[in-house]
Amino acid sequence: MSNQPTYPLMPHATASWLVDNTALTFEQISEFCGLHILEVQAMADDLAGQKYTGRDPVHSGELNQAEIDRGQANPNYRLRMQKAPLSVSRTKGPRYTPVSKRQDKPDGIAWILRNHPEISDAQVGKLIGTTRNTIAAIRDRSHWNIANINPKDPVTLGLCSQRELDALVAKAAKRAGIEEDEGVADLRLGTDRDALIEELRAEREAHSKAAAEAAQEAEAQAWLQARRAEGLSDS
Repeated sequence: MSNQPTYPLMPHATASWLVDNTALTFEQISEFCGLHILEVQAMADDLAGQKYTGRDPVHSGELNQAEIDRGQANPNYRLRMQKAPLSVSRTKGPRYTPVSKRQDKPDGIAWILRNHPEISDAQVGKLIGTTRNTIAAIRDRSHWNIANINPKDPVTLGLCSQRELDALVAKAAKRAGIEEDEGVADLRLGTDRDALIEELRAEREAHSKAAAEAAQEAEAQAWLQARRAEGLSDS
Protein backbone atom coordinates (compact mmCIF):
# COMPACT_ATOMS: atom_id res chain seq x y z
CA MET A 1 0.00 0.00 0.00
CA SER A 2 1.34 3.45 -0.98
CA ASN A 3 2.39 5.83 1.78
CA GLN A 4 2.04 8.81 -0.53
CA PRO A 5 -0.36 11.44 0.91
CA THR A 6 -3.65 11.97 -0.90
CA TYR A 7 -4.65 15.46 -1.95
CA PRO A 8 -7.83 16.90 -3.50
CA LEU A 9 -8.31 16.49 -7.24
CA MET A 10 -8.18 20.28 -7.68
CA PRO A 11 -5.99 21.51 -4.78
CA HIS A 12 -5.89 25.24 -5.64
CA ALA A 13 -9.63 25.47 -6.27
CA THR A 14 -10.31 23.50 -3.08
CA ALA A 15 -7.98 25.72 -1.06
CA SER A 16 -9.71 28.81 -2.44
CA TRP A 17 -13.10 27.45 -1.32
CA LEU A 18 -11.82 26.56 2.16
CA VAL A 19 -10.30 30.04 2.58
CA ASP A 20 -13.58 31.71 1.63
CA ASN A 21 -16.02 29.42 3.43
CA THR A 22 -14.33 28.12 6.59
CA ALA A 23 -12.34 29.33 9.59
CA LEU A 24 -9.59 26.73 9.08
CA THR A 25 -6.02 27.97 9.48
CA PHE A 26 -3.76 28.52 6.48
CA GLU A 27 -1.59 25.66 7.74
CA GLN A 28 -4.53 23.24 7.89
CA ILE A 29 -5.61 24.18 4.38
CA SER A 30 -2.09 23.96 2.96
CA GLU A 31 -1.52 20.51 4.48
CA PHE A 32 -4.85 19.16 3.27
CA CYS A 33 -4.42 20.54 -0.26
CA GLY A 34 -0.69 19.83 -0.60
CA LEU A 35 0.19 23.49 -1.17
CA HIS A 36 2.75 25.80 0.39
CA ILE A 37 1.27 27.91 3.18
CA LEU A 38 2.31 31.09 1.35
CA GLU A 39 0.21 30.06 -1.66
CA VAL A 40 -2.81 29.84 0.64
CA GLN A 41 -1.99 33.19 2.26
CA ALA A 42 -1.70 34.80 -1.17
CA MET A 43 -5.18 33.50 -2.03
CA ALA A 44 -6.58 34.95 1.18
CA ASP A 45 -4.93 38.32 0.51
CA ASP A 46 -6.06 38.32 -3.14
CA LEU A 47 -2.42 38.52 -4.19
CA ALA A 48 -2.26 35.21 -6.04
CA GLY A 49 -1.18 35.55 -9.64
CA GLN A 50 -4.15 33.47 -10.77
CA LYS A 51 -7.70 33.56 -9.42
CA TYR A 52 -9.35 30.20 -8.83
CA THR A 53 -13.03 29.34 -8.81
CA GLY A 54 -13.66 27.59 -5.49
CA ARG A 55 -14.41 23.87 -5.50
CA ASP A 56 -16.52 22.55 -2.63
CA PRO A 57 -14.76 19.47 -1.15
CA VAL A 58 -17.92 18.58 0.79
CA HIS A 59 -19.91 18.29 -2.43
CA SER A 60 -17.17 16.13 -3.99
CA GLY A 61 -17.05 13.91 -0.90
CA GLU A 62 -13.38 14.68 -0.14
CA LEU A 63 -14.44 16.30 3.17
CA ASN A 64 -17.58 16.38 5.25
CA GLN A 65 -18.90 19.13 7.50
CA ALA A 66 -18.05 17.19 10.66
CA GLU A 67 -14.40 17.02 9.62
CA ILE A 68 -14.35 20.74 8.88
CA ASP A 69 -15.96 21.46 12.27
CA ARG A 70 -13.27 19.43 14.02
CA GLY A 71 -10.59 21.40 12.21
CA GLN A 72 -12.17 24.75 13.06
CA ALA A 73 -12.44 23.79 16.72
CA ASN A 74 -8.79 22.72 16.95
CA PRO A 75 -6.12 24.60 14.94
CA ASN A 76 -3.71 21.68 15.46
CA TYR A 77 -6.11 19.15 13.96
CA ARG A 78 -5.05 17.71 10.60
CA LEU A 79 -7.92 17.24 8.18
CA ARG A 80 -8.45 13.72 6.86
CA MET A 81 -9.47 12.95 3.32
CA GLN A 82 -12.88 11.28 3.41
CA LYS A 83 -12.97 10.06 -0.18
CA ALA A 84 -9.83 9.87 -2.28
CA PRO A 85 -10.27 11.40 -5.75
CA LEU A 86 -9.77 9.24 -8.80
CA SER A 87 -6.16 9.49 -9.87
CA VAL A 88 -5.56 11.21 -13.18
CA SER A 89 -2.26 10.55 -14.90
CA ARG A 90 -0.73 13.39 -16.86
CA THR A 91 -0.20 12.73 -20.54
CA LYS A 92 3.33 12.77 -21.88
CA GLY A 93 4.70 16.03 -23.16
CA PRO A 94 5.95 19.35 -21.81
CA ARG A 95 4.34 20.81 -18.73
CA TYR A 96 1.63 23.35 -19.64
CA THR A 97 2.21 26.87 -18.41
CA PRO A 98 -0.38 29.67 -18.79
CA VAL A 99 0.57 32.35 -21.31
CA SER A 100 0.73 34.96 -18.54
CA LYS A 101 3.43 32.93 -16.77
CA ARG A 102 5.61 31.98 -19.74
CA GLN A 103 7.60 35.21 -19.67
CA ASP A 104 8.65 34.30 -16.11
CA LYS A 105 10.17 30.95 -17.07
CA PRO A 106 13.72 32.24 -17.76
CA ASP A 107 13.81 33.91 -14.31
CA GLY A 108 12.73 30.64 -12.65
CA ILE A 109 15.26 28.61 -14.63
CA ALA A 110 18.07 31.01 -13.72
CA TRP A 111 17.14 30.74 -10.02
CA ILE A 112 17.32 26.94 -10.09
CA LEU A 113 20.63 26.92 -11.97
CA ARG A 114 22.12 29.32 -9.43
CA ASN A 115 20.74 27.76 -6.24
CA HIS A 116 20.48 24.07 -7.14
CA PRO A 117 23.15 23.11 -9.67
CA GLU A 118 22.68 19.47 -8.63
CA ILE A 119 19.34 19.37 -10.49
CA SER A 120 19.76 18.02 -14.04
CA ASP A 121 18.59 19.88 -17.14
CA ALA A 122 16.01 17.16 -17.76
CA GLN A 123 14.56 17.67 -14.28
CA VAL A 124 14.50 21.45 -14.67
CA GLY A 125 12.76 21.09 -18.03
CA LYS A 126 10.10 18.82 -16.57
CA LEU A 127 9.51 21.05 -13.53
CA ILE A 128 9.30 24.37 -15.41
CA GLY A 129 8.03 23.05 -18.75
CA THR A 130 10.88 24.18 -20.98
CA THR A 131 13.52 22.79 -23.33
CA ARG A 132 17.13 21.84 -22.73
CA ASN A 133 18.21 24.37 -25.37
CA THR A 134 16.63 27.19 -23.35
CA ILE A 135 18.25 25.96 -20.14
CA ALA A 136 21.66 25.70 -21.84
CA ALA A 137 21.30 29.20 -23.30
CA ILE A 138 20.56 30.67 -19.87
CA ARG A 139 23.44 28.74 -18.29
CA ASP A 140 26.05 29.94 -20.81
CA ARG A 141 24.42 33.39 -21.00
CA SER A 142 23.74 33.16 -24.74
CA HIS A 143 19.99 33.57 -24.28
CA TRP A 144 18.59 36.36 -26.48
CA ASN A 145 17.09 38.15 -23.46
CA ILE A 146 19.85 37.40 -20.95
CA ALA A 147 20.23 41.08 -19.98
CA ASN A 148 16.69 41.13 -18.60
CA ILE A 149 16.71 37.75 -16.84
CA ASN A 150 16.67 38.05 -13.04
CA PRO A 151 16.78 34.82 -10.99
CA LYS A 152 13.52 34.43 -9.06
CA ASP A 153 12.09 31.56 -7.04
CA PRO A 154 9.84 29.57 -9.43
CA VAL A 155 7.41 28.96 -6.56
CA THR A 156 6.77 32.66 -6.02
CA LEU A 157 6.43 33.06 -9.80
CA GLY A 158 3.71 30.40 -9.82
CA LEU A 159 5.65 28.06 -12.14
CA CYS A 160 5.55 25.15 -9.70
CA SER A 161 4.52 24.35 -6.14
CA GLN A 162 6.86 24.35 -3.15
CA ARG A 163 6.27 20.63 -2.65
CA GLU A 164 7.28 19.87 -6.24
CA LEU A 165 10.46 21.91 -5.91
CA ASP A 166 11.34 20.42 -2.50
CA ALA A 167 10.80 16.87 -3.80
CA LEU A 168 13.00 17.53 -6.83
CA VAL A 169 15.77 19.10 -4.75
CA ALA A 170 15.73 16.15 -2.34
CA LYS A 171 15.84 13.64 -5.19
CA ALA A 172 18.69 15.44 -6.97
CA ALA A 173 20.66 15.86 -3.72
CA LYS A 174 20.30 12.19 -2.89
CA ARG A 175 21.52 11.17 -6.33
CA ALA A 176 24.46 13.57 -6.05
CA GLY A 177 25.31 12.32 -2.55
CA ILE A 178 24.60 15.70 -0.96
CA GLU A 179 23.36 15.65 2.62
CA GLU A 180 22.22 18.98 3.95
CA ASP A 181 21.94 19.68 7.63
CA GLU A 182 18.27 19.94 8.58
CA GLY A 183 18.88 23.02 10.65
CA VAL A 184 20.48 24.83 7.71
CA ALA A 185 17.63 23.79 5.42
CA ASP A 186 15.03 24.96 7.90
CA LEU A 187 16.85 28.26 8.34
CA ARG A 188 16.99 28.86 4.60
CA LEU A 189 13.33 27.98 4.18
CA GLY A 190 12.44 30.29 7.06
CA THR A 191 14.43 33.12 5.49
CA ASP A 192 12.73 32.62 2.12
CA ARG A 193 9.33 32.47 3.80
CA ASP A 194 9.96 35.66 5.78
CA ALA A 195 11.15 37.44 2.63
CA LEU A 196 8.05 36.45 0.68
CA ILE A 197 5.72 37.40 3.53
CA GLU A 198 7.42 40.80 3.68
CA GLU A 199 7.02 41.13 -0.09
CA LEU A 200 3.32 40.28 0.13
CA ARG A 201 2.87 42.77 2.97
CA ALA A 202 4.65 45.49 0.98
CA GLU A 203 2.43 44.83 -2.04
CA ARG A 204 -0.69 44.99 0.11
CA GLU A 205 0.44 48.29 1.67
CA ALA A 206 1.24 49.69 -1.79
CA HIS A 207 -2.23 48.77 -3.01
CA SER A 208 -3.81 50.41 0.03
CA LYS A 209 -1.73 53.56 -0.43
CA ALA A 210 -2.63 53.76 -4.11
CA ALA A 211 -6.33 53.36 -3.29
CA ALA A 212 -6.13 56.09 -0.63
CA GLU A 213 -4.35 58.46 -3.00
CA ALA A 214 -6.94 57.78 -5.71
CA ALA A 215 -9.74 58.52 -3.22
CA GLN A 216 -8.06 61.78 -2.18
CA GLU A 217 -7.62 62.78 -5.81
CA ALA A 218 -11.28 62.05 -6.55
CA GLU A 219 -12.32 64.08 -3.50
CA ALA A 220 -10.16 66.99 -4.59
CA GLN A 221 -11.58 66.90 -8.10
CA ALA A 222 -15.13 66.83 -6.72
CA TRP A 223 -14.37 69.82 -4.46
CA LEU A 224 -12.85 71.73 -7.36
CA GLN A 225 -15.83 71.05 -9.59
CA ALA A 226 -18.18 72.16 -6.82
CA ARG A 227 -16.28 75.44 -6.40
CA ARG A 228 -16.36 76.03 -10.13
CA ALA A 229 -20.10 75.36 -10.17
CA GLU A 230 -20.55 77.87 -7.32
CA GLY A 231 -18.52 80.45 -9.22
CA LEU A 232 -20.62 80.03 -12.33
CA SER A 233 -23.86 80.33 -10.36
CA ASP A 234 -22.64 83.53 -8.62
CA SER A 235 -21.78 85.10 -11.95
